[in-house]
Amino acid sequence: MENNGLQQLKENIAKVMIGNERTIELVLTCLVAKGHILLEDVPGTGKTVMAKSLAKSVEAEFGRIQFTPDLLPSDVTGLNYFDAKSGEFVFSKGPAFCNILLADEINRATPKTQSSLLECMAERQITVDGVTRPLEEPFLVIATQNPLETLGTFPLPEAQMDRFLMKLSMEALSPAEETQMIARFLTEEPLAELSSVCPKEEIRALQEACKEVYLHPELVQYLVRIVQETRVNSKIASGVSPRGTLAFLRAVQGHALVQGRNYVVPEDFKTVAVPVLAHRLTMQIGADDGRAAESVIEEILNRIDLPTENWSGR
Repeated sequence: MENNGLQQLKENIAKVMIGNERTIELVLTCLVAKGHILLEDVPGTGKTVMAKSLAKSVEAEFGRIQFTPDLLPSDVTGLNYFDAKSGEFVFSKGPAFCNILLADEINRATPKTQSSLLECMAERQITVDGVTRPLEEPFLVIATQNPLETLGTFPLPEAQMDRFLMKLSMEALSPAEETQMIARFLTEEPLAELSSVCPKEEIRALQEACKEVYLHPELVQYLVRIVQETRVNSKIASGVSPRGTLAFLRAVQGHALVQGRNYVVPEDFKTVAVPVLAHRLTMQIGADDGRAAESVIEEILNRIDLPTENWSGR
């Protein structure tokens, strides 16, 4: 069940991004699963370029917000202003009214401004002065942040983190890949030359197809056991919420679709479990060493056995 649209997206993004095959696949997984992405990595690793490459590959409206401490919620959502000529209040849309939104350095804005994204990420709508306006599908937020620099930043609260389907990092380049990057960018600007290969109508169709990806009853129980384990593990203070359970479900379906299958296999769980679940955990004091959440998820996956089944349901 190879999907030409997804394959074209992969190949188009790869015209700019060297390596990062796994990250590209997971970004596309989020796109078809209608989930948002938090890209956390040090500066210069290609987070913004990844977001722009995806946005330019899809024939859709792109918006970008550079988050700063003085950014206001109205700078994100828009505001009503008085038009002296008409004598009426007029709504001016903010940059969040788009299909793909890049929230660059999201942790540099105050919690009040960060919270302005909660409604549009969870409900795909924006309410200003009591009037609710729906956002056009597809709607995807790609947020970036630097994990090392803390001066002038505001950590994302749990409610905000829970709105992201996946938390991803860029992959390190091998010497051969770095050499290839230099050769590619030596005389050209691949991002500037990139053109769209997929209309937004096709993305909407893929998002509907994602819901139809088959999940074997044994794998449903496998998913439930994984999230239940996060709620009883002694290293975890707060496990995966029911919203996280549904996010996990949609992520494995989306990954299967990106892999060209209309059914989920155990490998889909192993690929998406850490990026989907780890950032949703609150670790016990003394247990969080930076990779503790990822390690616990990996331990749970290794501990739960799977029976051999025909996962396609045929």
